[in-house]
Order: sequence, then C-alpha cells, then structure tokens
Amino acid sequence: MNPISRTLGAAALAFALAACDDSRTSPVQQDVPAGPVLSSAPSANEAGGPNRDGVEVLRFRSEEDPSVTPDPAVCAAAGFTPNVRFGAVLYSEASNGAEGRIVNRSARRIGTATACARITDPRFPPDLRQEFYVRFDLPEGPVTARGGCTLVSNDVPTAGLVLAGCHLRVTEAPSWYRGGAISSLSVFNPRKIPGYLTGSDYTIQLYEGPRQMGSPHGD
Repeated sequence: MNPISRTLGAAALAFALAACDDSRTSPVQQDVPAGPVLSSAPSANEAGGPNRDGVEVLRFRSEEDPSVTPDPAVCAAAGFTPNVRFGAVLYSEASNGAEGRIVNRSARRIGTATACARITDPRFPPDLRQEFYVRFDLPEGPVTARGGCTLVSNDVPTAGLVLAGCHLRVTEAPSWYRGGAISSLSVFNPRKIPGYLTGSDYTIQLYEGPRQMGSPHGD
C-alpha cells in the first residue's frame, strides 16, 4: 500500500454520508431504539404526494455503520476509481415545526446506503471538489446519484473538523420519477475530536414522470 493510500485510509473521511464513530453521546445527538429498515414505499396518503410543481422532497440523515457492508457493484459503476468506500444507515429527522429546528436527528431508521469517493488531498483544503457517487436504499425505492463534494472549511469550530457540501445529480430513481438533484451539509471528524458529531443531512428533490400503475403516487 502506498503512502497516500495509508493516509487516506487513516483519515476515513469518506464524503457526505459520513459518519465515522460519533459515539452517539454528543449533546446534539438523540439516541432512539434501532428500528427495522422500511422496505416498501409509502402510499400517496402517507407520503402526502408531490407538491403542485411535481416535486417530491425527501430529507434524512446518514451515519456510517460497520453493520452495512458497501456494495462493490455500486462503486464499480461510479465512473471514477474510488479510494474510499463505505456503508451507512439512514435516519429520518424530526423538527419542532414552528421554527424548523431539528429536535431528533434519529427519529427512525429508514434505510441504508453505499457511498464511493475519490479523496485526492487528505489535508482537506477549503474549496477542493472531490468526486462522489452514492446509492440510497429508501422506502421510496433505490436512488443513485453522482457528482461532487466541495470542502467548506477544515478549522471551524476547531482545527481538524471538516465542513463540506455535496451537489449530486440523480442518475437512477424509481420509474415514476424522471430525475432530480441531491444536496447535503456534512460535518467530518477524521481526527475523532471528542464532542463533535460526524454526519450528513441530505435533501433530495425527485421530479414526477408519467404516472404508472403500481407506483405509490399513481392513480
């Protein structure tokens, strides 16, 4: 193994799904009992259906988890050579409604994901873009996306903590969608600095295609 590979492995940053061991004791993290992964899409009534502009919006948090083995077939389809691969658990989040403040970051386990990244500089300098590819297995169905993650800072609120954002194009989604986009806000803690959470908050916008029989939003 060459020196840069060893350095990258030690950093274990792995873009945007993030979540190296965050010890789940941070004051911003609320523990909940682990529930089963949901395997079927919600009905139109449960999901509320798309908005009038035909877009379905999904929001959730990802956390790297050793119980989820990265799918090698996903990374093989990335279109670049990943040097970081990992599996993650996905959690729904709950807000207080009135202010939009997140009050429970792990309201319910809703799925898993495989992510693949190519890290070119383990110093994580601000404004550096890194390639990223991910497949989310959600109640809505599998969603795959490709794009980049841009580093925001590596010293806020303390040296060694890395803030980043991802901007991805949906390349595969359930057949009742014609495509969409994904963004994330991520905190990475490659040095395992005590007291800081490592994780990402995702927003997915999926645009409706022609309605089909059997789709959760079909007539």
